[in-house]
Amino acid sequence: MVSKNQKKLIKSLYQKKYRKQHGLFVAEGKKVIKELLAADLKLHSLFTLEVGIFDVSTTLEYDITEEELKQISFLTTPQVALAVFHIPEVKKTNPNGLVLALDDIRDPGNLGTIIRLCDWFGIQDLVCSLQTVDCYNPKVIQATMGSITRVNISYVNLQDFLTLESPNSRIFGTFMNGNSIYTEKLPKDAIVIMGNEANGISEDIQNLIKDRITIPQFGSDQKTESLNVATATAIVLSEFRRS
Repeated sequence: MVSKNQKKLIKSLYQKKYRKQHGLFVAEGKKVIKELLAADLKLHSLFTLEVGIFDVSTTLEYDITEEELKQISFLTTPQVALAVFHIPEVKKTNPNGLVLALDDIRDPGNLGTIIRLCDWFGIQDLVCSLQTVDCYNPKVIQATMGSITRVNISYVNLQDFLTLESPNSRIFGTFMNGNSIYTEKLPKDAIVIMGNEANGISEDIQNLIKDRITIPQFGSDQKTESLNVATATAIVLSEFRRS
């Protein structure tokens, strides 16, 4: 059974300010929840239609009905279980290796996919501007499919990070015009910046970028204005790793 206070808490966690206030976030579905538990994230509470399928303390597990799950779920089609986890502490970014930076990414689905891409391509650190959507947004968590446990995500003043914390790093930015990523010599250690879905990289950040790269368009009827940022990230990370 789900109490009124539990329902109120879960629903409040849809908003960033309450996630921050309580230090909690929501995850849904067997696969995602099991990934988070396997990564030793601290469980606050678990609500499930199938008691016993998760290896958790019985004091944290609640047997609920389908109707109750619908009342607390953020999904159109609820998926067996919903869990509330404590938000883990952020680790310091390692300036060595390939670091991905996001400048004002707003779509939760895009961020979730990018986190999965970081996991796939072995990017340990994802640095986000303060305007980028919260990685503990329920839609982001769902889109990561558990990859969020294997990528260190930090939110920073991106301009300060690039100038003060990583002054010696080679900084690449993705633009509509720049050197072709297929012909550019790409280093093993670098910071790669992906920009906002509609406006690209902000002017203040552009001024800090010396290496401008682009994914060239090959279609003969070139009416497509740009690539989806998650799609572009996949291509960019693949090329950096291939090089």
